[in-house]
Amino acid sequence: MYQKRFAETDMPDITSLEQLRGMEGHRMRAFYKILAQRHGIGRFRRNYHPDQWHAQDPVNLALSAANTCLYGIVHAALLALGLSPAMGFVHAGTQHAFVYDIADLYKTEITLPLAFALHQSDNPEQEARRRFREDLRLLRLLPRIIQDVQTLLTPRQQDAAEPSERRDVELVHLWDPKAGVLPAGTNYAAGTP
Repeated sequence: MYQKRFAETDMPDITSLEQLRGMEGHRMRAFYKILAQRHGIGRFRRNYHPDQWHAQDPVNLALSAANTCLYGIVHAALLALGLSPAMGFVHAGTQHAFVYDIADLYKTEITLPLAFALHQSDNPEQEARRRFREDLRLLRLLPRIIQDVQTLLTPRQQDAAEPSERRDVELVHLWDPKAGVLPAGTNYAAGTP
């Protein structure tokens, strides 16, 4: 996931997760600064305080609303692939860790520019949700999420000469630790006909 974010950077294999998180923090702060300058906003700081929701500035309100929309779509994509939304790699300790991991791949392209564009909005939450929904068809986000998740979870071949064989799964199957692969669409609850 970090390689996808830092594609232009040559990172050594020994880079720790803490170092990667620090690099991501720097990248996001730099992006906030660029967007703030582009929209003529003074200093911007990301604040998310649910207990003081209406005291937040329009950009933070719009960003929270747009991110919530993005999380919903990523959540649906992960469930459609049969993946656990809690299976986080970068984020941990929450039922939506993997949702946040994947959503972070799209924020600089989708939700951040949208939120900063609404810095003068009287109703930034509503407008962020509406614009996100309008742009969704143009972004073709759901197929991108599916493809990106499949690519991220497909193991690479150790031998570079051997091409990576990636298979897109069209049928969904269930997996049981004792029985192995089971066909989907069957109720396996005890006592059902």
